[in-house]
Order: sequence, then C-alpha cells, then structure tokens
Amino acid sequence: MADEINRGTSVDSTESRWVFQDDDDDSDLENFDADLRFGRQAAVVDSDEEEDNAEQRLIRTGPRIDSFDVEALEVPGAHRSDYEDISVGKKVVLAIQTLGVVFGDVGTSPLYTFSVMFRKAPINGNEDILGALSLVLYTLILIPLLKYVLVVLWANDDGEGGTFALYSLICRHAKVSLLPNQLPSDARISSFRLKVPSPELERSLKIKERLENSLTLKKILLILVLTGTSMVIANGVVTPAMSVLSSVGGLKVGVDAIEKDEVVMISVACLVILFSVQKYGTSKVGLAVGPALFLWFCSLAGIGVYNLVKYDNSVLRAFNPIHIYYFFKRNSTKAWYSLGGCLLSATGSEAMFADLCHFSVRSVQLSFVFLVLPCLLLGYLGQAAYLMENHADAGQVFFSSVPSGAFWPVFLIANVAALIASRAMTTATFSCIKQSTALGCFPRLKIIHTSRKFMGQIYIPVINWFLLGLSLVLVCTISNIDEIGNAYGIAELGVMMMTTILVTLVMLLIWQLHIIIVLSFVVVFLGLELTFFSSVLWSVTDGSWIILVFAIIMFLIMYIWNYGSNLKYETEVKRKLSTDLMRELGCNLGTIRAPGIGLLYNELVKGIPAIFGHFLTTLPAIHSMIIFVSIKYVPVPMVPQSERFLFRRVCPKSYHIFRCIARYGYKDVRKENHQTFEQLLIESLEKFIRREAQERSLESDGDDDSDSDDEYPRSRVLIGPNGSVYSLGVPLLADYKDTSNPVLEASTSEVISSVSPDSSVCDAEQSLESELSFIHKAKESGVVYLLGHGDIRARKDSWFIKKLVINYFYAFLRKNCRRGITTLSVPHSNLMQVSMTYMV
Repeated sequence: MADEINRGTSVDSTESRWVFQDDDDDSDLENFDADLRFGRQAAVVDSDEEEDNAEQRLIRTGPRIDSFDVEALEVPGAHRSDYEDISVGKKVVLAIQTLGVVFGDVGTSPLYTFSVMFRKAPINGNEDILGALSLVLYTLILIPLLKYVLVVLWANDDGEGGTFALYSLICRHAKVSLLPNQLPSDARISSFRLKVPSPELERSLKIKERLENSLTLKKILLILVLTGTSMVIANGVVTPAMSVLSSVGGLKVGVDAIEKDEVVMISVACLVILFSVQKYGTSKVGLAVGPALFLWFCSLAGIGVYNLVKYDNSVLRAFNPIHIYYFFKRNSTKAWYSLGGCLLSATGSEAMFADLCHFSVRSVQLSFVFLVLPCLLLGYLGQAAYLMENHADAGQVFFSSVPSGAFWPVFLIANVAALIASRAMTTATFSCIKQSTALGCFPRLKIIHTSRKFMGQIYIPVINWFLLGLSLVLVCTISNIDEIGNAYGIAELGVMMMTTILVTLVMLLIWQLHIIIVLSFVVVFLGLELTFFSSVLWSVTDGSWIILVFAIIMFLIMYIWNYGSNLKYETEVKRKLSTDLMRELGCNLGTIRAPGIGLLYNELVKGIPAIFGHFLTTLPAIHSMIIFVSIKYVPVPMVPQSERFLFRRVCPKSYHIFRCIARYGYKDVRKENHQTFEQLLIESLEKFIRREAQERSLESDGDDDSDSDDEYPRSRVLIGPNGSVYSLGVPLLADYKDTSNPVLEASTSEVISSVSPDSSVCDAEQSLESELSFIHKAKESGVVYLLGHGDIRARKDSWFIKKLVINYFYAFLRKNCRRGITTLSVPHSNLMQVSMTYMV
C-alpha cells in the first residue's frame, strides 16, 4: 500500500514561506550559444541553480557553460524517419495500407457529393450538371492535389502531420511556446534539425523576433492551433455518421420497401462494429481493408467509364472552367448554397496530412496521384454522364448510376469503403490528441501503441468510445443527409483554414520562400476556403450547429488545460527554494539522510521545487541521494535514447543532490518499466559524474600552464561524451576564488576551482570512485519515487471567471486525467506522495 501523505498545504504565491529570491538570471542560459560563438565575457552565476545573494553570484569569469549544454554535445547522428530504410516489398504493403487508412474518406465522397449539391441547387438543365461537375473537378484539383499533396505534406515534422505537428515545427524555430521551460540544450537534440533563418533574409528574422517578443501573437498562434485541433476531433465525429449513413442509404435504391428508420438502425449497427475493431490498430486493419479500398476505387473508375460510354461523354467539357461561371450566372444564390455540397468532394484532404505519421510522404503522394485522383475523376464524370439523361435520380445518383447486375456487389463494397473511410479521421484524431497531450494542451489519457515498428500508430480507448457515442447521437437526431453534410463542411473547413495559416507561417519562417509565392498560396487557398465557409455557415441554423457547439467545447477543454498548466508551472517557478536555504540546512538537509535514492518528480526544469521543502518538513528522514526528475516534452517527434537524460549537480558534492531532465518527443513511447528506467537513469548519472571528473582534470592541467598575470584563463578543449574533442575558445571552469564565501562544487561546467594545482591525480580518481561507490550503495538500498502533487486554487480576491475556470473546470480535468507516473508501472510500496496547494 502506498505511503501517501496527503497534507494539503495552502500557500499564497505572493507570500513566501521560504527565503525571497530575485528574478532568475535566464539571459546567460538562453544566450549560451551566442556567448560561445562570439567569446563574450560576462558576469554569471557561480552555481548550478540560481543564487539569491548578488555578492555571491556576480563573479568575473568566462561565458556561462551550462552542464546541460555540455552534456548535450553528444549527437550520434540525425534521427531518421521510420520509413527511410524499408524494402520494396514493404513499400508495396505500405501503399496498400495507405489506401485503407488515408484515402477512405476522400474516396467515398462520390457517395454523397452530387446528392447534396443538387438538393440545394436543383437541376434545371444539362448546363447545370456541367457547371456542378466543373466545380467538383477543380475543387479536387485545387484542394487535395495542389494544396495538400504538393505543398502541405512537405510541411511535416519528421513524418508527423497535423496542426500540432505544424505548431511543434514553428516552436523549434521561434520561442513561441507559452510554457517557460525551454533550454538551449534542447536545440542540440539530433532530431531537432534546426534551420536557423539566414541573415540574408531579414523578413524571416523579423517574423521570428516579432513572434518571440509578442505575448499576444503567441496566444493567437496557440488559439489557431487549438481551433484546428478541435475541428479535427469534430471531424472524427461527423465523418463516420456521414459516410455510413450515405452508404447504407443505398438500400432505398435496391429495396423499395426500406424505411428511413431502418436505414438509421442499420447505420447504428455498422458504427458500433466500426469503433469496436479500432483497437486492433492501423497496420492490422489497414492490411485487411486495403484490398477492399483498391476494389472500391477500381469499381468507381469502372462504373464511371461505363456511364461515359453508355450515356454522354460530352461531360468532358466540364474541364473548361467557364462552365462554373455559367453555373453561378444562372443559379446565383442557389449555386452559392451548393458550394457546401461541392466541398464534400474534398473531405478527407486533412486526413492525408494528419494521418501522415502512419506512412511516408511519397507513398501518400504516389497513391493519390496515380490511383485515387484518376478514379475519383472518372467516378464523378460517370455520375454526371448518367444525370444528363436522368435528372430525376439526382437524390441517389451514385447507386442509381450503378448497372443493375453489379448493384449488390458494389453496394457491399461501398459499405465496406464507408466503414474504412470513417477510420481515416478517427486515426487522425488519435494522432492530434497525442501530440496535443505531449505539448501540454490536452489532459493525459491512456494511449495504446498498436504497432511495435511504427510508433505513430496508436489507439486511445476513451476518445474512441467518446467519438462513437457522439456519432450515434448525430445519426439518431440528425438523419437528414443535407444537415450532416453541412456540419461536415463546417468541421472540415475549420481544419483547412487553420492549416493554411500555419503552413503560410512555415513558408515565411522556415522555408523562406519568395513573398510572391507565399502571397499566392494564401490568396488562392485561404480565399477559396473562406468562400466555401461562407456557404456552409449560412446554413448553420438547420442542425449542423451541434458540431460547432461540440468543437467549441473541445476548444475550451484544451485551452483551460493549457491555461491551468502554464499557471501552475509559473507559480512553481516563483515558489522554488533558495540555494541559501539549502546551505543553511547543511549537507544533511536539517534531517536524517537514510540510505537509498529518492526520485522526486516535478515539472520544473531548473531550480529546487518548493515541494521538496514540504517533503523535508513532513518526513522524519530523507534519502541519502536525491534526484529531481523532470519529464520534459520537447517539440520534436522523437528523442534518441542516448540523448534522453541530462544531468547537473545541485548544491555542493557532499549534498548528493542532482537534477535530471528526461526528454521525450511527442511521438516517443514511454513504455519502459520502472526497473529499466532506473537502470538507464543511474547509468547516465555515472557517465555524467565521470565526465565531470574528466573536465575538472582538464581544468587542473590548464591551470598549471596558464599565465598568472592573465585576467582570464586561456581557451581550453572539452572532451565530449562520445570521446570527441571540442575547442571552446573560452574558459570551461572559473578561476575565481573567494575565501570569504562558501565554495560550491556544482555543475559540470560551473565548478569554482578550489583545488590547488599541486593536487594529485590519485586524489581525483579516489574521489570519483568514492562517489560512484556511494551511488551503487544507494541503489542497492532501494529507489523510492517521491511524487509531489502541486495543485492550484484561485485566491479569494480573484475574478469570478478565474475562480470558475481554476477551481472547477481545471480541477475537474486534473482530477480525471492520468498521472504521469502511471506509465512507469511503479509498485505501490515504492511510492510516496505529498500534495501542496498554491493560491494563485
């Protein structure tokens, strides 16, 4: 049974119970790279953590060399995508899976596009059919092909797509994240692949500077990302309802006696089956349904060619865009209404990008260009050819245009394709939620990885059943295909517009394209999407407003979670303990040091968390070795295992306190058990201590040869973790000595040299072996996980809205989300918890 000490202490963030401390000297840390390049001399902090006493922390020394940054110099090689080294056979299998996962949504659009269009703009002549067909053809060419396949897919984040992948990409090139836990060492992760804007392009630098210096722009960018993500989740609700209901509706053509209620009940059964098999994963389901989608596209093309030959091949004239002008000239307002139905031909375009984590860019591009697009064009041409002689069948044009002898096989394939199509946005929803969770914008949920090879293939049970419930509600309450189609258009356009804006920012900041190209992209695609959006928004009063309400609810959940998480983190930063207090307590921390290692989990990436003081005042003893562990998600898909842990020493060596940052990407899998995690952590700590001793030895050697008259020590070299030698061109360790102040043996690179040049190498080796032996003994005594739960409550004098958001909404979300420790499967006997409440 866990030793849980739940003594909730209420602490006002404005009234410290510890020593007051000055603002953090973050500029030195953030400007580390610049200092290293230009060799500037600066006044910096003499210890690993921020000091409170100005006399102690302002010393004359070289640029601050942060131990985190020194340790991050180990870059074994750039991270490679999962799909770079696969054989030809696997590429074929991947292409089949692509059909079953990515293109199901856009592939089933011929089931309902013309039906919805001609309900809003009834056919008054063959010219109307040509105009509607021309609209559909150019919508397919402009949005899925030109925008997504040829442009947006290249804006992926190392194979990861979606709105949060774009946000992560932007966060790497500009400090726009609202969470103040960035470290310069993060940029040294091999998968960062940072492309700093070149000095020649002043526009990129100005945009970067403007984004980093404007809190308002940062919030606007986050709001755009959250809006796009909420629309993706709304798409995961409406796509199954639309696809399944339209495919099952084909029974009305094959069976005259079928009733509307029966169609709804069959659709409900199909949806239940669909979401029940979701847990088997993308690979298994993709292989099973990939051939079915291939048959669907082939039958779509075959029926189209049959109708072109049998009825009227003059519909090929629709490739002339002048027919769009004639269509609007004759129908005016009705033609504008029909734009919402026309957009349905491009639904699923966002799924190509959001589902990119499951496949490679090339596989998606080739499959769409050489199979999907030709089959879709033939399918729409065939339906238009049939309608040229059968105007009355516009309500169920697809199934009516199927030859009578092939009706039931095509009906079966269409229903299978519709079920597959429903999965496209569902898997995209899973990917977006995982990304948003890693970047601190969604409550933590249980995530199941369904593939051992491709880590992007995931399943989230709670979201899966949540989407099922809402889809059933949508089908049962709004069974009208027009209303669901309008809701579909609202959700799809919301994602498309956010993607357009974010990709435009990527073009300006990262790709650094010519301004004419960027403006052309914005004007064409954003203008087109706004035109479509004006059409669907006009009909929002019918029943499609439900999807807008749902999207707003999801947006509020994400925004409240992000707001509360940031407020909690900032409060903990303000309340962190003073190093002076730790010195006054001494190496025993004012209590008994019992054998063992205590891993204290906290979100802070620097400083001593206030919750540690709560442990000291609550527990009768503290472990002989303390490691502050911070699980930090960085804006990259994956962090290589060799770059996972960063260490630094906290306080003098005799305190045996360390800071550890365990870095994960938003695509990483935290599936290691606690024994494996402990083993990796201790091995990394030993490497850090050996490296520290090696650097101290280098510093001592350099001191022997340095000129005593020099104001600053000469340049030194650094042996990196992988054995490489780096010339820093600046002092690695400070030569400043001050007998009046206590000497700190802190960070790898910030140790104040107190050892005389005559110190023997033997003493250094004995000190190293002694510390390593101490770590081994502490490890043998056991490892205990100290969990500090910091909660926040609004002060009594806060605004009513803030009280409502923090005390009720955020508290509810935090209470019902997963704890971060659950992924490590730690035994209850190894857990100890202390809670602390901050008044904000």
